[in-house]
Amino acid sequence: YTNPANPYHLGLEFGLERVRGFLQQQGEWSAAANGGATRADPAVHVIVEKRGKNEDDELELEFRRICDGANYKSEKLNFEIVFADKKSNSAGLQLADLVARPIGLSILRSEQPNRAFDAVKPKLLMKNGRVEGWGLKCFP
Repeated sequence: YTNPANPYHLGLEFGLERVRGFLQQQGEWSAAANGGATRADPAVHVIVEKRGKNEDDELELEFRRICDGANYKSEKLNFEIVFADKKSNSAGLQLADLVARPIGLSILRSEQPNRAFDAVKPKLLMKNGRVEGWGLKCFP
């Protein structure tokens, strides 16, 4: 891995992959008539926490690049980015903060008991009972 990508951009791309997969599994992602591109209808709003004007502008540019087809399926994604201030006290951002640590610890200290992750894991995207590679992506 000689040319490391911005970790926020990687996280965004991997997260959008998971959201798309979840929506598809739930039957909320429909195939377009051309047989190649798929989309969610209406647009899915993805809430991200504001970090600063330059960082936000850079993240929005990357978001739009991913949604325009620079993703592992080379498809357009019908997602809209919404920036929320930390002071907005968004329930979604609070939930993301609550689950991030248990998920991270499940990778970093996989041998350690992790009751919080045990509660979160069934909520993640799964295939054949596995979250690895579906609702959970560990990189590299």
